[in-house]
Amino acid sequence: MGVPGDLFGQHAQERMRREAPLAARMRPRGLEEFLGQESVVGTGRLLRSAIEADRLPSMILYGPAGSGKTTLARIVAGRTAHHFEQLSAVTAGVADVRRVIEAARERLSLHGRRTILFIDEVHRFNKGQQDALLPAVEDGTVTLIGSTTQNPFFSVNTALVSRCRLFRLEPLADHHVREILVRALADRERGLGHLRVELTEEAREHLVSVAAGDARSALNALELAVKEAEPTGEGVFRVTLEMAADAVQQRVLRYDKTGDEHYDVLSAYIKSVRGSDPDAALYWLARMLEAGEDPRAVARRLIISASEDVGNADPLALPVAVAAAQAVEMVGLPEGRIPLAHATIYVAAAPKSNACYLALEQASADVRDLQTPGVPVHLRNASYQGARRLGHGQGYLYPHEYPGHHVAQSYLPEGLRTPYYRPTGEGWERRIARRLRRLGRATEPDGEAPPEAQGKSGASSSERVTSR
Repeated sequence: MGVPGDLFGQHAQERMRREAPLAARMRPRGLEEFLGQESVVGTGRLLRSAIEADRLPSMILYGPAGSGKTTLARIVAGRTAHHFEQLSAVTAGVADVRRVIEAARERLSLHGRRTILFIDEVHRFNKGQQDALLPAVEDGTVTLIGSTTQNPFFSVNTALVSRCRLFRLEPLADHHVREILVRALADRERGLGHLRVELTEEAREHLVSVAAGDARSALNALELAVKEAEPTGEGVFRVTLEMAADAVQQRVLRYDKTGDEHYDVLSAYIKSVRGSDPDAALYWLARMLEAGEDPRAVARRLIISASEDVGNADPLALPVAVAAAQAVEMVGLPEGRIPLAHATIYVAAAPKSNACYLALEQASADVRDLQTPGVPVHLRNASYQGARRLGHGQGYLYPHEYPGHHVAQSYLPEGLRTPYYRPTGEGWERRIARRLRRLGRATEPDGEAPPEAQGKSGASSSERVTSR
């Protein structure tokens, strides 16, 4: 007969499983249930093969919250013959690390059994705690699996990173989050399948959008919405859009990331930047980010505007916009919103000129409309053997051999509708216009573009991009 204490313990564990949050109950139990991250654990990928063969290297799983780092570690624990230990860097100290390592060393010596040590939020370990891991990882006493939401190249010791394989997990795609919600509604054992839950399409899509690739967030919101729903006379728990919005404490934003609203708001953002209104540009930026717009898409439009709408009136606008795009890639959200706002304000407040854009358009029109002339002989490549015999380069004047590193000579075929570039009197372009006039290049008086160029009708390149 079993010991009553064991029976009570089993009942307690079963009750804890039943009462655990929905996100914990629905955690995938194997790779066949694990959605997303095909580039990391897809069929034939290195990590999947290592898990299936139980030959795991020490590794760091790097990715945003809810992307499956802890779940993947638990799947490993369920498949491996190794002993599995788990520590949280939030609560564990050096003494805990040393205790686990000593036990692992003894287990390996006496029983030949290796140990996998999973450390959640490993970036929270200080240098001393991370250093305590190094010898055991290096000699194979433990196989380390660390998880972090921070870039390990900045948050984890270089020595520890060099001893681990790095696997980057991405936010789940919307269709993966949607499937996870469907599974939770259908699963009678672990999910909400024992209840009659009716989740409207609008409510489901709001949960998916607000989750932004975080499966845990979507499941927690779904569970809360169902708990707050009052059953109908037929016992149906109906979750509406308003209830879903209340569950995530975020009101519904009228914004369709693939429809007209996406193009309209993005167009309003670019037009506000072009119109030198930082406040309006920030409003439309915030509206897009709050609704779950991909910040990289916004950054790309801002880069275009920095060249098309600002150009040489402020040459720093383009590097500022590019730097913001790189910052978004490096730090992600929510922190990436800050450099994006920084660049938005800079580009919106910068002096404006579309002279670079108009110059390219006019040059392109000549290429399309006029007969394509040959390259003038004095400009042709004369660097290969025999080129001089063909006359290539003959008559070319090397500018650095002349005062001011400039000499008057033609660089274009005849018959083109130049000048293409007509710098305005805005910002740095005023200086550019003065220099070009001093060098004898044709520009308009005072560096001003002619009225027909300034008032050119038709959509700009970024307008064409943001309109359908």
